[in-house]
Amino acid sequence: MPASGASQCNTAWVIQPLATALLVVSLIGAVWSAVLLTLSRPVGKRILLGVLGLVELGLLVQCVAGIVAFATQHRHVSGVTFVGYLVVALVILPAAAWWSLTDRSRWGVGVLLIGCLVIPVMIVRMNQIWSSG
Repeated sequence: MPASGASQCNTAWVIQPLATALLVVSLIGAVWSAVLLTLSRPVGKRILLGVLGLVELGLLVQCVAGIVAFATQHRHVSGVTFVGYLVVALVILPAAAWWSLTDRSRWGVGVLLIGCLVIPVMIVRMNQIWSSG
C-alpha cells in the first residue's frame, strides 16, 4: 500500500472537515469568551446554546464515528484512552456551559473559555492516538 494510502487509513475514523470545523468554532468560542471575560459580561444564553450546541452536535457525530471505527478496525490503539477522549470531549462543553450559566461572574466565563480551549487539544490528541496505531 502506498504511503499516501496508509496515511489516509490512519485517520479514517475522522471526518476531516468536521474536525477542522470543530477546531475553528471552538477557538472562535474561546475568543468570544475571552472578550466577555475582559468586559466582565456574562454569557448570553442564545449564543451559548446556539454556537456551542452546534459544536456539541459535531462532537457527538465524531464520537459515534470514532467508536464505530474502533470497533470495526483492528488497530493497536489503546481503546480505553481513545474512547475516553471521545466521551470526555462530549462532557466538557456542557459542563462548562452549565457552570457559566449558573455562575454569572467572570469566573463562569473563564470556565467556558477553558472548555472552549480544551476541545481543540482533545481533537488533536485523539488524532495522535489513532495515528499511532
